[in-house]
Formats: sequence, structure tokens, C-alpha cells
Amino acid sequence: MRAFVLIVLLAAGPAFAGPPAVIVKEADVMRREPPPHGAIGMSTAYRISDAAPNRTMEFRKRVLHRGAAIGPHPIDHDEVYYVLSGEGEVTSDGAMTRIAPGTAAYLYRGAQVGIRQVGEADLTLIIAYPLPKN
Repeated sequence: MRAFVLIVLLAAGPAFAGPPAVIVKEADVMRREPPPHGAIGMSTAYRISDAAPNRTMEFRKRVLHRGAAIGPHPIDHDEVYYVLSGEGEVTSDGAMTRIAPGTAAYLYRGAQVGIRQVGEADLTLIIAYPLPKN
């Protein structure tokens, strides 16, 4: 006859707890600046993940004001542009696609990418990508 032993460990918290959450109010990280990669027009940047120590990813909100653009640039990581409001034209390796609210552009490492505001309303985006490993 085999005997089975059941051991129950009670702990105060999870065995693999990470650091405490960092809560960021966008008003605290907002600044007006020309967009990156060409300084085409003006934007409002919300550098949300900058407030998180030891982070492994970038997470930002950016508003491209009328006529503004993040100019074409090569990326060495996958990157996502997610449209919250307004309209834009995203370019990846020369192929241009019009995007609107509720649309995500998943851009691949090695591509030459950019995005510009079109239409009457500002283009509001969430931009996310991993940081290089140290």
C-alpha cells in the first residue's frame, strides 16, 4: 500500500511577488514637444513608463497635433501604435495604411516605420514596445 502525503503551505503572499505597482497620472508626465524622428509639427507626450524603475517596456500616449508626424525610422523591436482618437496614416517599409480609433498597427523589428496625423482632429495614440535587454 502506498502512502500519500499532502503538504499545504500557507504564505502571507504569492511566492513570486514582484515590486509594488507604480501608479502614474498622465497629468504628471505630460509635456509638449516635437514628435521624435524628424520633429515634424508639435505633439503632447505622456511618458508614462518613464516613472517605473527597472522597467522592461516602453508605454506611452502621444497626441500628434494637426500636421504632426513621427517621421520614418528603423525599429529594432516589435512596436504597436494603437489609435484612441483622430485619424492617421501609418507607414511600414513604404506601405501606407490609414488608421482610425480602435485600430492597432503591429510593426515588426527591422521595418522602417512612421505615422502622421491626418484630418481635422488630433491623432491620439498609445505606443508600446520592449526595451533592449541589458
